[in-house]
Amino acid sequence: MPDFRIREHPILPVPGEAVVPFRWRGETYKARPGETIASALFANGVRIFGHHHKDGSPQGIFCANGQCAQCSVVANGLSVKSCMVPVTEGMAVEPLDGKAMLLDADGDLRFHDVETIETECLILGGGPAGLAAAIELGKAGVNVVLVDDKAALGGKLVLQTHKFFGSIEACHAGTRGMDIGRKLEVEVRSFPSVRLWTETTALAVFSDRKVGVLRGSHYFLVRPHVLLVATGAREKSLVFKGNTLPGVYGAGAFQTLVNRDLVRPAERLFVVGGGNVGLIGAYHALQAGIQVVGLCEALDDCGGYKVHKDKLVRMGVPIHTRHTVVSANGHEEVESVTIARLDPSWKAVPGTEKTFKCDTLLVAVGLDPVDEFLRKAKEFGLPVLGAGDAEEIAEASAAMFTGKIRGTEIARMLGRDVGEVPAEWLRTAEVLKARPGAVITEEIPGNETGVFPIFHCSQEIPCNPCTSICPKGAIRIEGDDILGLPTFDESACIACEQCVAICPGLAVTLVDYRKKDAEGVLVSIPFEFPKTSIKEGDMVTVLDTLGKVLGHVPVAKVRSPKFADHALLVKVKAPREIAKLIAGIQVQAPWVSAAMEEEVQRIDDDDVVCRCERVTAGEIRRHIREGVRDLNHLKALTRAGMGACGGKTCPSLIARVFREEGVPLAHVTPLTQRPVFMEVPLGAFAGVVTGEGPTRDAAPTSVGPLVGGV
Repeated sequence: MPDFRIREHPILPVPGEAVVPFRWRGETYKARPGETIASALFANGVRIFGHHHKDGSPQGIFCANGQCAQCSVVANGLSVKSCMVPVTEGMAVEPLDGKAMLLDADGDLRFHDVETIETECLILGGGPAGLAAAIELGKAGVNVVLVDDKAALGGKLVLQTHKFFGSIEACHAGTRGMDIGRKLEVEVRSFPSVRLWTETTALAVFSDRKVGVLRGSHYFLVRPHVLLVATGAREKSLVFKGNTLPGVYGAGAFQTLVNRDLVRPAERLFVVGGGNVGLIGAYHALQAGIQVVGLCEALDDCGGYKVHKDKLVRMGVPIHTRHTVVSANGHEEVESVTIARLDPSWKAVPGTEKTFKCDTLLVAVGLDPVDEFLRKAKEFGLPVLGAGDAEEIAEASAAMFTGKIRGTEIARMLGRDVGEVPAEWLRTAEVLKARPGAVITEEIPGNETGVFPIFHCSQEIPCNPCTSICPKGAIRIEGDDILGLPTFDESACIACEQCVAICPGLAVTLVDYRKKDAEGVLVSIPFEFPKTSIKEGDMVTVLDTLGKVLGHVPVAKVRSPKFADHALLVKVKAPREIAKLIAGIQVQAPWVSAAMEEEVQRIDDDDVVCRCERVTAGEIRRHIREGVRDLNHLKALTRAGMGACGGKTCPSLIARVFREEGVPLAHVTPLTQRPVFMEVPLGAFAGVVTGEGPTRDAAPTSVGPLVGGV
């Protein structure tokens, strides 16, 4: 039986064996305890979960975050999102394949009253912003209910194995995201006034200023004095031929499989999108032993931090700027991807197509805020604030700090004596939201004596953990601004290597001339790959910041000090003329990224815009050209936006088609949103009790069909 589990990882502990039996299409497989159906299927080599009832197209995962419904399956007789439901022993899972599933309700049904709960503050979302806000509210003694639809708190922090930027004091810079999530959870659990409801889905804000939530199989109404929406973001999609093939999915889905569940969902990966999400996702793939064939970005340069881009390039991943994806190719699954160069009018240039063999296409083209609850609360007059990505898309470090500010503001609104939000907090929040600054030419010091660090960061970003970690206080930021670049007093270095280890961008090396000989000088390089992949005496290829090969040098020493937090510090012996230029070690051979010979042409009107209802760009264009300017009208004509995801994925894509047709979005009426925003069994509203007693043994959720959408 195939095994697609990760057995070795440089950062993450590998969990125990899969011991929970379940059935997929009548065949027995095994899952790890607590593993979702989607992850368990991927771990057993299953990537096609069913076929669409409209055109028979294969269906798999896309978001793995409960925001779409492409991964829906039938589990123990009910339609469920496989990315959200854990496997239970003996569970019978089948493809949905368009079947209307109704649980047999024969026998005595038991009901409970739909309870209304009062609380001072309801927080939607247990990610960095929600947890940071709950901590401040807990300090002030505010009664809080925090709900999150996942089993573990932390939001996307759970998926982040890399070290964070920012400052140590403001947002735990230099600490891995997953560890930050644990720290926040431990702190928030210390406050008795804060109740944490995990595996709880917020469904809607209603006109009577109550919020409907589903906790397990019980439906509640919560009446808060103040609502804080910290629901994060959902990934944007992209229209191209083959965009719904199994194997095309978002960066968050990929990180969920790899970093949360240690499932290896790909052998060869191609990434679309050069923001931080795409760049980091590609790096996480390399750490998991997955080949990264390449990354394409439509802009002239990647929009993410340059240190993330440089890290990939010097590890052997080519980045194709001013390129876009033309098609994902394959019959039932992704088999290759075709990209092409863009002209000044953002059109693909014929004849520039290149096709690369891969089995997975990771789409990382930006995020949209999950702000339905925020907008409806404002509409209905419920006092509400937003925090994190639900308010403004930014890095998780910024989300933590804005959550801290919102928690303080809400405590003041509720009459707690917490004082004004300090002006410095507001300044820090804005700095952490700052976009990458200008790129400055890297300056290599001329000194060739003693020992000192080389800073290979050449872009202004909010980051300064190296200044805090230096035991001699010899590293400073130009102008004492967190956005500046570091400088160093070379005479003060004691070769502790802590600055090398803590840098989130792996952009610091240490050059030691004290024991130089005919073979060269020692250079310490951070390395976040398995210990088994490198050892003393190996010959490695070293590269500069831009990925240029400098030469092949021997490894003199490999160590893993505790302060390096699972990273390795690799010392190489390098010739004097290249020592200060070395920025990293190549981990992927050039042949991995070679293009294939065949080219695949794009057929625009066949591109799927609404993945739930399989509505194509051609259908949308036809109605636009007939004069349709209302998305609600378009929905009635085509069913675009009427599918199981509730119109969360396609509206931005439909807007793009309107723009391509020359229709200003100001002339387009948006979709009207109505409760509920997330799927819920109808029986929940009636208070049907499930999963208790002999009458309801097999039901994982409630009686009746699912309702939801906009």
